[in-house]
Amino acid sequence: MERDFDNDPEKFELRQLASRKVVKLRSFYIHAFFYSIGLILFTLKNYFGLPLNVFPVRYLNNLVMIVWTTAFLVSAVEMFASFKIFGEEWEQRKLKSILEKEDKKQKRE
Repeated sequence: MERDFDNDPEKFELRQLASRKVVKLRSFYIHAFFYSIGLILFTLKNYFGLPLNVFPVRYLNNLVMIVWTTAFLVSAVEMFASFKIFGEEWEQRKLKSILEKEDKKQKRE
């Protein structure tokens, strides 16, 4: 793997930003996987009457699913709609301003 970005701080920061996005996307997909399993179990328990009385499934009630669905939707909006609101141009400007502030801070020291 080539390491060109080590010499250019802007490329290094962009790589770190992309790495953080990938980590956030991975955690969202894991959350979506567990949410879908929980939703299936909740549906089987409440609407089809399966006697699922094992420890975690016993506590899947309407309130828990409402809170979990809300949290899932908020994370989905944060993950996907924030790109529409705060696009790449905004991220580039923000990244440059942060880098400039860091450069000024380092020059003062």
